[in-house]
Amino acid sequence: MFSEALALHIQQAAQALAQGELVAFPTETVYGLGARADDDAAVAKIYAAKGRPPQHPLIVHVASMAAAEQFAQTLGGPASALMQHFWPGPLTLIVPRRAGHAAAAAGGQNSIGLRWPSHPVALALLRAAADLGVMGVAAPSANRFGRVSPTTAAHVRSEFPVGLRVLDGGACDVGIESTIVDCTRARPALLRPGRLSRPDIEAVLGQALADWDASAPRASGTLQAHYAPRARVRLFTAQALLLAQQQQGLGAHSVGLYSRTLGQHGGADALGNGANAFVPRLMPDNAAAAGRELFAVLRELDACGVAEIWVEEPPSTPEWEGVRDRLARAAAA
Repeated sequence: MFSEALALHIQQAAQALAQGELVAFPTETVYGLGARADDDAAVAKIYAAKGRPPQHPLIVHVASMAAAEQFAQTLGGPASALMQHFWPGPLTLIVPRRAGHAAAAAGGQNSIGLRWPSHPVALALLRAAADLGVMGVAAPSANRFGRVSPTTAAHVRSEFPVGLRVLDGGACDVGIESTIVDCTRARPALLRPGRLSRPDIEAVLGQALADWDASAPRASGTLQAHYAPRARVRLFTAQALLLAQQQQGLGAHSVGLYSRTLGQHGGADALGNGANAFVPRLMPDNAAAAGRELFAVLRELDACGVAEIWVEEPPSTPEWEGVRDRLARAAAA
């Protein structure tokens, strides 16, 4: 399945995890920065490397139900139904945490986020680590805290250029982080949208999801301001974006454009050239395709040196909810 070199790298990465070291690895959503979840000292290295507040919880990645049971007090009811239907896949479930297990990874809470990823490299790594006694790997996205998540190994290396072991599994297929559902209450709640849509999840549960509220456990990636490039992100309707282009002209700085309608309203013909210009990128009409490339496009426009990134607001339909969420948080920063 893997090349001999990659298979060796996976085994070496599993050994590094078992020894309490950090490893960056691909999942189907984004690249994660991992440490063994049962070692609070190893988990502390994640917080230090990212500059992440220690009370902000991580997601524990597992490769079997038996591994999930090592960290959960209970996995019944809605959590069990969602696991059976969507795991392995881009879904994180918040469940009651087993006392005495993974306190640092949980940010000190009595709940914990669990996910069984589907990426073949992630699965191979988790299984090899389990063979060495590492039943779960705590892993947020492999980037500096609050910044744009990485979807390639090159993105990770640009964030942590020295000394970090990085498994290269190619570009991530989903491209935005997992959907998070809180299963610690009587009615499950959507804490973070992702590729899996609200209707998909509600169809399995047989009931409507509640929305986030102040009583929900803290969860990874749910801060109001997050996923931000260096450039300021601004959201526009298609009409407002066209008007802003016309008013801006070629101003004092370059502006990145990410829009589904660039070629329809003439903006692409008026982008100009040189240092003071619009830098256009066409957003796919398909939500899954847009999610897959979103973070890579934000990083690419940042690398162009633009001062602002103007984004056309995605449609207000369920399949776009995850993309809308990431853009809203990036703009809030």
